[in-house]
Amino acid sequence: MVRVRVGFVLFGVGFALLLAGCGGEADSAPTVAAQPSSTTTTAVPTTTTTVAPVVTTTTEPPTTTLPPTTTLTDVQFERNESYYFTTPDGNFQCGIIKLPTRIEAGCEGTTTPVPPRPESCMVNWGNGIRVTDEGEGAFMCSGGEVYTSGGPDADPVLAAGQPLSKLGFTCTTTATDVSCVNDQTTHGFTVAANSNEVF
Repeated sequence: MVRVRVGFVLFGVGFALLLAGCGGEADSAPTVAAQPSSTTTTAVPTTTTTVAPVVTTTTEPPTTTLPPTTTLTDVQFERNESYYFTTPDGNFQCGIIKLPTRIEAGCEGTTTPVPPRPESCMVNWGNGIRVTDEGEGAFMCSGGEVYTSGGPDADPVLAAGQPLSKLGFTCTTTATDVSCVNDQTTHGFTVAANSNEVF
């Protein structure tokens, strides 16, 4: 009985081998064991960029407060409540001056023609011309300089075309002459080295 069992086992093993060896064409290709695949991963460095927030600041331009031009002119020509200047050609010293009894504008220098000296004038005649609070412009009789500040230096030049309006009078210059007018009465004068006019 043991022989029959062993034979049966051997027969079964042989039959199994036979079946394995006699497989179809699809099974005829040799079986290749799967190879483990290897994947290489290269780390790519990452860059992190931090962008600073944009801050918009509005800056107001500095405010500069300049004194008005007339203030600068006042400082340049003013002395003792009066205003003095020299003509651009240097021929006349002029002023808009405040006296104890009146205000007047006038200029001193050499001009021609000069009207005859009045009998009432016992001092210098024809070296100055002026306009006062009342009446037309006129030549003056004076014992000395009137329309100068008396400072150590010559009075500043009143540039041609730049008016000086003070104390109710306005004086203007050109390259060769000077005019002063009473703003209220419109009387005045224009004087140059070779001409003069009163009105």
